[in-house]
Amino acid sequence: MHKANQIMRRVASTLALKTLTLGTLTLSTLSLSACSLAPVYQQTAAPLPATYPLQDGKITMAAAATTTTTTTMDATSQPDWSSFIQAPQLRVLVQSALTHNHDLRQALLNIDASRAQYRIQRAGQLPTLDATGAAQRQRIPAALSPNGSGGVQSTYHAEITLNAFELDLFGRAQDLSTAALQDYLATEQAARSVRISLIARVSSAYVRYSASQARNTLAQQVLDARQQSLELIRLRRTAGAAGEMELQDAIGLVEYATAESLSAQRESEQARNTLQRLVGTPGLDATLTPASTQEVLFQDVSAGLPAELLTQRPDIIAAEHHIQARNADIGVARAAFFPHITLTGAYGSASPALADLFSSDTRTWQFMPQITLPIFSGARNQANLELAQLRKEASIIQYEEAIQTAFTEVANALTARATLRQQMAAQERLVASSAQTLKLAELRYRSGVDSQLRYLDTQRQEHTNRLALLDTWSALQNSRIALYKALGGSERIVRQPASP
Repeated sequence: MHKANQIMRRVASTLALKTLTLGTLTLSTLSLSACSLAPVYQQTAAPLPATYPLQDGKITMAAAATTTTTTTMDATSQPDWSSFIQAPQLRVLVQSALTHNHDLRQALLNIDASRAQYRIQRAGQLPTLDATGAAQRQRIPAALSPNGSGGVQSTYHAEITLNAFELDLFGRAQDLSTAALQDYLATEQAARSVRISLIARVSSAYVRYSASQARNTLAQQVLDARQQSLELIRLRRTAGAAGEMELQDAIGLVEYATAESLSAQRESEQARNTLQRLVGTPGLDATLTPASTQEVLFQDVSAGLPAELLTQRPDIIAAEHHIQARNADIGVARAAFFPHITLTGAYGSASPALADLFSSDTRTWQFMPQITLPIFSGARNQANLELAQLRKEASIIQYEEAIQTAFTEVANALTARATLRQQMAAQERLVASSAQTLKLAELRYRSGVDSQLRYLDTQRQEHTNRLALLDTWSALQNSRIALYKALGGSERIVRQPASP
C-alpha cells in the first residue's frame, strides 16, 4: 500500500512537470496569433445639432450653446433617480420596484448569461490542456499473439494532451471574442434601459393613481351635493313648489354623478393594480397614499440641453456596441478565406507495468498539426462576408435611428412641458373663475332670478373644468417623466424644485 502511494505521488508530480513544460511550449505559440482582419472601427457621426434651446415653447435647432442659470451637469454624469423624484411615497415605490420587479430581474439575468457567453468565447483563445492517466489489461489468445503464446497484457499511460488548439494567425478567435464582448456590453445597456423605463413606468402609474384618487374624491363630492339637491327638490315637490320636470332633472344628475363616481373608482383600482405589478411586492394597499396636486413630485429639467447628453442614453450606447460587434463579425468572415491551423499533441509515458511507468525509455509523445485551406466552398465564404457587412450597415442605420428618435423624444417632451405649464396656469384661472360663477349662479337661482337649467349648466361646467385641471396636471407630470426618460436618466437639474 505504501509503495502504491509512492507511485501515485510520483505520477502526480511527473504530470505536473510535463504540464508546465507543454504549457510553456503552448504559450510560445500564442505569440504567433491575433492579427485581426476586422475593419478599423470608426465611430459613426451623430446626426444631431449641438443643442436644443427652447424658445417660446418651440425647439430651435441652433448649434450654439445656450446660457442658463441652472446648475450644469457633466454629460457623462448619471445622477441617482432620487435626485429627480421628490415625493417620499414615490421614492419608496421606485426603490421597491428596482428590488422586486420581474422584468428588471430578468434583464439582470440576461446580463449574467451574456457575460458567461463572453467568457466561453474568450476561453477559446487559450489552449486546453488535459492530464490523463489510463490503464488497460487484456488477454491475448495464442493464435493472435506475436510469439505464439497467449497471456494477459497490461498497458499504463500518463500524458498531457493539447486538444485541437487553433493558431489564431488571422484573428478569427479574437474577433469572435470581441463580438461576444460587445454584445455583452450592449446587454448591460439594455438592462440599464429597462431600469430607466421601470422608474418612468412606476412614476407614471403613481401619477395616474393620484389623479384617479383626486377624480374619485371630486366625483363623490359632486354626488353628495346632487343627492342633497334631490332631497330638497323632493320636499319642494311635495309642497307644490317644484314641478315633475325639475324632479326628473335632479334624479338624472344624481345618476350621472353616480356613474362618474363608479368610473373613477374603477380607474383608481386599476391604477393601484398596475402599481402593484410594477412594484412586485404584496401589501401595497397598506402603505400607498396618493399625491396631492399641490405636491412637488419631480425636479424640473432645464432647456438648452447639450447633444452629448443623448449619447448617454442606454439604447444609443447599446446600438454603438452592436456596430462594434458586427464590425468584429466582418473580421471573422474574412478569416474564413485563409488557412485554418490547429494543433493537437500529447506528451507522457507508457509502460506495461505501473511501477515502471516513469522509468527510463518510457517517454511517449505525438504531435498532429493540421492545416485546412479553403479551395472551393460554393461561394459560402463570400456570402458570409457580404452578410456580415450588410449586418454592420443595418446596425449603423439602427444607431442613427436611435439617435434621431432620442432627439424627437427630447424635443417633444420639452415642447409639452413648456405648453403644459402655460395650460396649467390658464386652467387654474379657469377653475377659479368657474367656481365664482357657480356661486353667483346659485345665488341667482335661490333668489329666483335664473332658472334651474342655468344653474345646473353652470354646475356641470364647473365640474368639467375641475376635471380638465386634473388631466392637465397629470399631463404635466408625465411630460417631466418623459423628459427624464428621453435623456436616459441623465439631466441638468434646476436649483429649485419644479412647481406642482
